[in-house]
Amino acid sequence: MTALLEMQGVEVDFDGFKALKGLTFAINQGEVRFLIGPNGAGKTTAVDVITGLTKPTAGQVVWQGEKLTGTSEFDIVKLGIGRTFQNPTVFDDLSVVENVDLAASYRMGLFKMLRQRKGISAPVAEALEMIGMTDQAERPAGELSHGQRQWLEIGMLLAQDPKLLLLDEPVAGMSKPERQRTGEMLHEIAKTRTVLVVEHDMEFLRQFASVVTVMHEGAVLCEGDVATVQADPTVQEVYLGRGRTAPEDPADLVAAAKEN
Repeated sequence: MTALLEMQGVEVDFDGFKALKGLTFAINQGEVRFLIGPNGAGKTTAVDVITGLTKPTAGQVVWQGEKLTGTSEFDIVKLGIGRTFQNPTVFDDLSVVENVDLAASYRMGLFKMLRQRKGISAPVAEALEMIGMTDQAERPAGELSHGQRQWLEIGMLLAQDPKLLLLDEPVAGMSKPERQRTGEMLHEIAKTRTVLVVEHDMEFLRQFASVVTVMHEGAVLCEGDVATVQADPTVQEVYLGRGRTAPEDPADLVAAAKEN
């Protein structure tokens, strides 16, 4: 089976500092993949390379069997890769549906974009339903809670019909019920798409990750399901140091890494 996306020996050098060191991993269709690691591990740089924001100094990114490296950011979006950031980028003066409609319009020709559209298009309606905000469609985005703004940005991505969603800390600042709803949403999305989550909330990871990739110093340290990552002795040593007791919870791994 051909992977949806592959990182093949990717290296990134920022004026002598190697942010990525031969980063290699593959993402398959339908995964809810979590990318974790301490600050400075290279997680954001990896996502920047995938989306074309950063050009690798070596290695390549392969998308559905075709080389992606060197493709423009705009064309990468058109190929079906969408991204959110930790701070949601929505237009406060527009309604929820107008935000989603605007995001969907990038696939339209100039004439269709300029023409006043009547009603809600099918992609926009489907995106609103997926994020559970159909009843909030006419509400100004500026009135939404932080969690709702995160959902709206996911809806804006869905309206662009991506095959792969790259989400940067989607549950940061959310309440426990909002985190639960977000995790369920991501698994619903993964029935037809693939999701890569950069996240520090390990309780959220433990409950909703299907595959975990642990990064350390610009490379993959360990990969597998939560139990595999938790039990890996290399992960325990790097995150905890020699001679310390291995944690029972992956949350302790990241907490220990931040202390070291």
